[in-house]
Parts: sequence; C-alpha cells; structure tokens
Amino acid sequence: MNTSKGPIPHLDQLTLDRLITGIRRFASSDVGGKAKALFAALLLLMLALNALNVLNSFIGRDFMTAIEQRNMNGFIGWALLYIGIFLLITGVAVLFRFSEERLGLLWRDWLTQQFLRRYLSHRAYYRLTSNDEVANPDQRIADDIKAFTTGTLSFFLMFMNASFTVLAFSGVLWTISPLLFIVAVLYAGGGSWLAIKLGRPLVGLNYNQFDREADFRSGLTHVRTNAEHIALLHRETRLQNDLLTRLQRLVDNMKQIIELNRNLGFFTTGYNYLIQVIPVLVVAPLFIRGNADFGIIAQAAMSFTLLVGAFSLIVTNFQSLSTFTAVVTRLSALDLAIKYSAHEAACPASTDEESDTAPESAIIYCEDDSILDYQRLTLFSGQDERVLLKDLSLSIARGTRTNIRCDEEFTQYALFRATAGIWEHGNGHIVRPEKRNIFFLPERPYMPNGTLRELLEGSGLEPRLKDSEIMDVLRKLKFEEIVQRIGGLDGSCKWESIMSEGEQQLLAFARLILASPCFAFIENPASDLTTEEVSSALRLLNEYNITYIVIGQAIRRRRDDLQDKEFFDAELKIDAHGEWTWSN
Repeated sequence: MNTSKGPIPHLDQLTLDRLITGIRRFASSDVGGKAKALFAALLLLMLALNALNVLNSFIGRDFMTAIEQRNMNGFIGWALLYIGIFLLITGVAVLFRFSEERLGLLWRDWLTQQFLRRYLSHRAYYRLTSNDEVANPDQRIADDIKAFTTGTLSFFLMFMNASFTVLAFSGVLWTISPLLFIVAVLYAGGGSWLAIKLGRPLVGLNYNQFDREADFRSGLTHVRTNAEHIALLHRETRLQNDLLTRLQRLVDNMKQIIELNRNLGFFTTGYNYLIQVIPVLVVAPLFIRGNADFGIIAQAAMSFTLLVGAFSLIVTNFQSLSTFTAVVTRLSALDLAIKYSAHEAACPASTDEESDTAPESAIIYCEDDSILDYQRLTLFSGQDERVLLKDLSLSIARGTRTNIRCDEEFTQYALFRATAGIWEHGNGHIVRPEKRNIFFLPERPYMPNGTLRELLEGSGLEPRLKDSEIMDVLRKLKFEEIVQRIGGLDGSCKWESIMSEGEQQLLAFARLILASPCFAFIENPASDLTTEEVSSALRLLNEYNITYIVIGQAIRRRRDDLQDKEFFDAELKIDAHGEWTWSN
C-alpha cells in the first residue's frame, strides 16, 4: 500500500536541534520568566501527583484487605482516607491541567508573534506564495503552531511524568514480585517495538493530510471570495469538479490513515486489555498459597498498570505522536523557508551553483531619493526563461514624468514588479528611492477591510493625517458622495460592493497622493478610468509635486494626436523582443 507520495518525514537531527533551540529561545524571551514559573509549578504538581498515587496504592491495598478480612472499622477508616486522597488527587490534577494550558497558550502566543513578524518581513509571504516553496504557510502558522506548542508541552510532561512514575513504582512492584517487574519491562519494550513497526507510515500520511485539508479549505474560500465572478461566468460546474477532486484526495488519504489506525488499534486495544490481566495472573497464586494479603493483588494491578503505562508511551500515544511528528516537520520546513527567503532578500546576489541553461537571477537594489535608475537590467519570464527586456540602462530624474509602453503585456507586468522588488527572474541593478518615497499603484488596487481612514492612511506607521487633508484630496477626486454614503471617514463597508473598479482606482490615487512620495509608479491607469479621470488624477499628482512613471496605457485617445505631451516629458518603448528606445 502506498502511504505517501514522497519520503516519510521524520524527526531528523536538524529538526530536533531546531526544536531544542526554539525551546531555549522561548525560555530566554521576555515572557521566559513567567514560562519558567509555570513550568516549575507543573513539575511540583507532577511530583505531588506521583506521591499521592503511591500513597493511594498503599491505602487501596489496606482498604481491599479490610474488605477481605470483614473488618468493618478498618473498612470505614480506610474508606474515609480513600475518599480524602481522591479529593486531593482531583485538586492537584485540575491545577496541573490549568497550568499546562496556560503555559501552552503563553508559548503559542509568543511563537505565533515570532513567525508573523518574520513571515511579513522581507516579503517572505510573497516569496513563499509565488514560488510554492512551502504549501499552505497560513495554515501552518494558524494551526500547526497551536498543535506544536500544546503537543510539545504535553509529550514532554508525559515523558517526565512517566519517568517519575517509573522511579516511584519500580520499587513498589519489585517488592511485590521481581518476576512481575521483569514482565512489565519486557512487555512494554516488545509492545513499543511492534507499535513503531506497525504505525510508522502514519507519520507520512498525517503530513499529507494537513496539506490536503488546507487545499480543500482554500478551494471553498476561493468560491466565497469570488462568488460574483463565478456567478457571472457560470463556473459552478468546473469549480464543483475541482472541489470534488480535492475532497477525493483528502478522503483517499484519510482512508489510508483509518486503515492503519484500525490495524494499530487491534494491537493497542489487546495490549491494553492484557495489562489488566497479567498482574493478577502473576500475583494471585501468591495469595492462593497464603504468601500475600488479598490487597496485594489490587496494589500489584495498580502498580503494574502505571509502570507499564509509563514504559508504553509510544504504544498508547503512537497515533498522536505521528501527528505531532508531522507538525514539527512542517513547522521546521516553514521556518527554514522563511529564513532562506530572508537571506535571499538580504543577499540577492549570492552565487549558488546553477545549471548551465538557467540564466543567473540577481537583481541588485540601491536607494537614492532623487532618481530611478536602471543599469543593464535584463528580465526573464518565470516559466520558460524567455527574455522580456534586454540590458535596460537609463535614468529617470525627479521631475521627469515618464510613460513606458510595452508591446507585450507580460513585459509590462515584469518591469513593474521588478522595480517594486518582487520579480526575481532577471539581473542587473535598480537604483530607486527608499520605500516611503516611491509608491507603486497596481492596475487592481488593494482594498482591505477597515474604515475609509485606515484604507487611505497606508501602513499605519505614518503620522496621522488631518481630516481636512484627507477631505481636500477626496473632494478634488469627487468622492464627497461616497464619503457621505458610508458615514464619514470612520465608516467601513465591503468596498467592492459599493464602488466600481474605476472608483476603487481613484481611491487608490487618493491614497497615493496622501502618502506624498517623491515618485509614483502607476500600472495601466486607463484600464478602469476614463480619459477625463486619468487627466484629473495626473494633474493632481503634478499639483502635489509627485513625479510619476506610468507603465501601460495612460490615456484613452479619441483621435491620433499626441495629447500625452501635456502629461509626459519622456517615453520608454519596449518591443516584443525586449529591445527598447528612449525619447524625450
């Protein structure tokens, strides 16, 4: 049976090293003191639980002996102690669980913040998404971190508790019967080996299941977020087939997991039932021959069960261990991918060995607020490495309003994104202003949820704009009616539902003007705006002294005269073969 497509993931040395490093970083973080206090409380509570369990075994022994001897006074006394010890164990167990959950939540909060900061820095989120280096990074951050922190803590405490249990009950069981102690060790060792043998493929299957669940959810999310386009294009049948295919892959993988769990269940269920019988089979003859009290049987059964349970963690928890192994491997892969992405962003000219046929990819960026300068810039398509632009070398000084025309639309797409720093297929140098002094306005503007003020204020790190400044720009772009419709600058709505694509584009121009950059790089403004609207927006950029570069169609001409002269000082033309010409 084929259980996974690739090699079965496992906790290799590198992953274990990264796990240990992550725990150390958490312990030394700003919340490390609180984490250490909670962990110390957990250890103390664990010790208390084990001590109470040992005491409980002796009380239970004497309680059962009192019953066997028909001793009513002893029965009542030991019964009261039995109830008292159960109340104490209950209280300590509840506090232990509470402390474990609080420590797990603290760790999840801290680790999620660390991943989010790194995921959103150096455009790692874009690189991982565009290159498909890691499947479903969002799901790994949202779900896998939770499973990782709670699982790591749970298994660590489980193994610690097992160690305490072994220390506490080995002596008890040895005093009852050395043979029973030896049987416990051999039984647990053999059971663990068989559990690993039978259940090892679960690791790979669980690893795949995470991605297939996420793929299915992403397909459903796609339907929700694109409902209008789907309805207009009547794509329901195609989408249904795609979702059913994703569901089938999910179900097929889950079937294999269920089958393996069934096989493992036959073994583990029988293994657990025998634990209840073995101590009675060994100790009962001692009672029958008169060499032990009746209560010894109950104490032996309890001690054997706890000791074998401590030795048999792999058997009893193999299914959850296999899931946890997949989670750790997935998070380790995401961590490595983000680190590699950050390294690539910081050192774009690193010289790794590449194949003889692949073109070198190394676009180097420098900053200068007074100029946009291309030096021997060559761009390739991402798939077939076709040359889109050859050795572009020119400087666009501040104040030079430029129109870039490309015979091939994909060249336009690549040059816009290469200038923004998110196109990696090429080489050469680009000198551009720092990010707060150059604004990139794509053909389809970004319209996130939030208030109108939040939509217009950019990243939120800039100084808060005055209402009068915002309204002045919106008034010049004739947006007063929409502002009133949504209830002012602090009103919010689903922007796509109340504004046309042209209005969204004009609102993006308002966001550009309020950002007050030195340069603006604008993609296809005429795609959704009329000639009058584009003209008004470009005049407004001139009024605010923003140097703009328009790539693609800027003005929809009604006749063949060159009315662009009012708006542009220079023009760059790029033909279908990547050759270019510059004219003032």
